[in-house]
Amino acid sequence: MSEFSFANLNPDRILDAIESIGVYPETGLLPLNSYENRVYQFKAEDGKRYVTKFYRPERWSEAQIKEEHAFAFELANEEVPIVAPVEIAGESLFEHAGYKFALFPSVGGRQFEIDNLDQLEMLGRYIGRLHLVGKSKPFQHRLSINTQSYLLDAKEVIQNSKLVPIHLETAFYTILEQVISQTAQMYHVDKPIRLHGDAHAGNILCTGDSLTLVDLDDCRSGPAIQDLWMMLNGDKNEQLMQLDTLLMGYEEFNSFDAKELQLIEPLRAMRMVHYMGWLAARWEDPAFTRNFSWFATDKYWEQQILALKEQLAALQEPALQLFP
Repeated sequence: MSEFSFANLNPDRILDAIESIGVYPETGLLPLNSYENRVYQFKAEDGKRYVTKFYRPERWSEAQIKEEHAFAFELANEEVPIVAPVEIAGESLFEHAGYKFALFPSVGGRQFEIDNLDQLEMLGRYIGRLHLVGKSKPFQHRLSINTQSYLLDAKEVIQNSKLVPIHLETAFYTILEQVISQTAQMYHVDKPIRLHGDAHAGNILCTGDSLTLVDLDDCRSGPAIQDLWMMLNGDKNEQLMQLDTLLMGYEEFNSFDAKELQLIEPLRAMRMVHYMGWLAARWEDPAFTRNFSWFATDKYWEQQILALKEQLAALQEPALQLFP
């Protein structure tokens, strides 16, 4: 079994790792909803609640993880509401028994309401401030959002997995190729910046009258619209209203290039294909076969054929335009 499955990360090893940095849990470890990494919440003897994250081996290099942390500290120093890791003796990335891990303060809150326009405007302000920091300098080690990794590499992983049912292969790969070709023609980024990278509702917490952004695990370089488009849902008029609200807040702090609206559907296509490739790449991890059992069913791949056809049509539609 590949090491990336966390096969050797048992509760005793997790506790030993946490205690190795001078933090002593007084409660049990509560697993949090994360499949890519292993994440646990606990209360320590100092009375504080923490979250510890064990990074999946072989996914990010040490330099890439440290750059994620540095970005979080940079944002926090500029008062962008992000959960940054805890530093102990000047370090935020630790290692125990071959596993790299970090400690974060536990932040409570309710889930972001994607249809709440007040919250959308507030999020727009926060993302605008995040991008103001993000464009001040480039990443040196983190990856970019690009068609090679999100489309071509993902397709290769899917093919090698042999998970697509034989009788659906022709239909699936035919439409997949069309989506990849169309997306590659449309996806061009003039001014990539450092991004949150995965700014969906699950990574935003509402605390009182404010929002907190969490989880920079997927921070990458790419177009600014990447951190905005996942907030858009519903029909075209609803999306225009949501976009206008987001940008009303965003442009209080930062300018937005309207040409990037043409990247929304290509980015959606890339996320769809990348997600399938991600599941296929992790399929030997028991946590994935247990929690995503539908991934190996005929029904799932039939649905993906339909979804890709709909996405190809969306790619050929005119892009959203801002209200005049």
